[in-house]
Parts: sequence; structure tokens; C-alpha cells
Amino acid sequence: METTLCIIKPDAVKNGFEDQINKKITSSGLEILKSKKISLTEEIAMNFYNEHSSKPFYNELVEFITSGEVIVQVLQGENAIKSYRALMGSTNPEEAEEGTLRKLFAESLSRNAVHGSDSQESAMREIAIMEDIFR
Repeated sequence: METTLCIIKPDAVKNGFEDQINKKITSSGLEILKSKKISLTEEIAMNFYNEHSSKPFYNELVEFITSGEVIVQVLQGENAIKSYRALMGSTNPEEAEEGTLRKLFAESLSRNAVHGSDSQESAMREIAIMEDIFR
């Protein structure tokens, strides 16, 4: 079994989509192992997005993810990373396939409703960063 990190971002939480998103996650065969609604600190956000720190959109990422409550979750399942990324859809909701989370719930490219780890290495790093919030 594989694990991956899921974040339901501030736009989706603000719009009340968390139950619908979680229903799609569990009906896709993924199990939600851990879940917590929280406002991320700037320190956690900066650490989380560290790989993008030299990019022009870094500050916008940090600002957005700390702009409201998020739901941080650890998902588990067979090929969880690939499976959840397929369920999320393209980063740009206009390009996302019908029925994907971003097609259904995202507002825009930068307010795209959900985050998911893109590799096993990322999943391990991201889950480790968020582990303290589940205590």
C-alpha cells in the first residue's frame, strides 16, 4: 500500500466542498488515514513549498495556502499517488478532464482546490512536514 499527501486548499474549504471532495476520494478506492482542518503557519508553508522558493510564484503559493483553513490528509491505497493525481486532474481546471476534482471544484489555475504529492519522494517529504499537525 502506498500513501500520499492531500491538501484541500483554502478556496475549496471556503466554498464548502470538503465533503464532496472526500466522497470522491473514498469512492475512488483511497482510504483517508489521517485528516485535520487547520490554518497552516507561514513557516510550514514555506518549508512545504521550499522546492519552488526560487520561482516567481513562490510568495503567491505561500500566501494562498496560509490565507484560510485547509484540510491536510494522508491517503492510502494501491498506487495512491498516481490514482489521486488522476482524480485531481490537470493543475489548470480549464484543461482538467470532466469529473476530476479540479474540473468540479477549482476556481482557477492558482486557486485549484487540491494538492497531491507528485512522487514517492515528495509524498514522504510532504507527509513528514505535516506530521506534527496530526499530534
